[in-house]
Amino acid sequence: MDKAKAFCISKREVWEAYQQVKANRGAAGVDGQSMKEFEADLKNNLYRIWNRMSSGSYMPPPVLRVDIPKDGGAGTRPLGIPTISDRVAQTVVKRYLEPLVEPVFHRDSYGYRPGRSAHQALNVARQRCWEYAWVVDLDIKNFFGSIDWDLMMRAVRRHTDCAWVLLYIERWLKAPVQMPDGTVVHPDEGTPQGGVVSPVLANLFLHYAFDRWMQKYHPDVPFERYADDAICHCESEAQALLLRQELERRLAECKLALHPEKTKIVYCKQANRPVDYPIYQFDFLGHTFRPRSVMNRMGKLCVGFTPAVSNKAARAMRQGMRRKGLLRRYDLGLDDLADRTRPILRGWIEYYGRFTRSALVQVLRWVDMALMRWAQRKYKSLSRRPARAWAWLSGVKCRQPGLFAHWRLEAALGR
Repeated sequence: MDKAKAFCISKREVWEAYQQVKANRGAAGVDGQSMKEFEADLKNNLYRIWNRMSSGSYMPPPVLRVDIPKDGGAGTRPLGIPTISDRVAQTVVKRYLEPLVEPVFHRDSYGYRPGRSAHQALNVARQRCWEYAWVVDLDIKNFFGSIDWDLMMRAVRRHTDCAWVLLYIERWLKAPVQMPDGTVVHPDEGTPQGGVVSPVLANLFLHYAFDRWMQKYHPDVPFERYADDAICHCESEAQALLLRQELERRLAECKLALHPEKTKIVYCKQANRPVDYPIYQFDFLGHTFRPRSVMNRMGKLCVGFTPAVSNKAARAMRQGMRRKGLLRRYDLGLDDLADRTRPILRGWIEYYGRFTRSALVQVLRWVDMALMRWAQRKYKSLSRRPARAWAWLSGVKCRQPGLFAHWRLEAALGR
């Protein structure tokens, strides 16, 4: 018989949390333990998590910091990787907190929420750019690393007084971080980007810092927010300038700051919008919104303000494929190469191919160039003969138009 516990946490909750962590997979934390190793002693590992959480003695281990490349290669982004056990414990808390806060979140908050997606945010942003001529493109400087703990806990307490939820959230906020060089640091603000509970906490913080404030003081300004990335739609430049100034003051009250260079006012230039303004494009969720030639309802070409895959995203795709080295696997046959690259290419097409697919086709032309170079290294008859290698690849594409995932996209668009 288990002794009476300080907190009432069921073993079923820990088991279901583990199932979610297993489905999401992920890298090992500071203890180096893989999911396979965790499951080798699964019963004892889950019991240990439940026992410690129920007794109030659970202490989060350090979060492993990993610096990952930003989109387009512009520096790195710090990512905090908890251990598998800690991810299970965080999921227990997330499963308790999320149903309490979800009903109050703003309808135009799309990031890391069940039933909402980046594509929904992009689609709404596109429609509103057609309706409103001006945009304030917000960038919060180092958001995850700047969250004030006292303000964060105040927000959590508005939705629950559950003692163990409050206890463990506070402990996770204050958890030490193991740096890439092995040193351990103790932060005094922020929440690690990469933790299971961090997205819910981030949305809750910005719900009060931004969403509720916008509803109260600027109810006529629609916006889309995906985590800390937000777009506000204004009717005039004057309204946009005023909003930016007021947002700077509001975020300062919440101990946050707008990035001075990345936050900008944009004119959504399109047909029947004659204003000459120096900034007429912005990036949102890997897509660039800017004036493009589009077909109107009458079947005629005109200028519309629409999204397509961004140059930064295109660079990130190329760099990601190069890091994997798949297109330099000269030991593989062409069919094997197609099989290995298919999940990656399909993922890109699924995400970036929703809007202005023709732009994505242009971006993915570099895959064919890489395949041509692969063929030159693979086959002596094509070596140093790029024209012949290109003709060979074109022949394969004609005979097997569905071999590579992006060839299907080209065929669908008649390219």
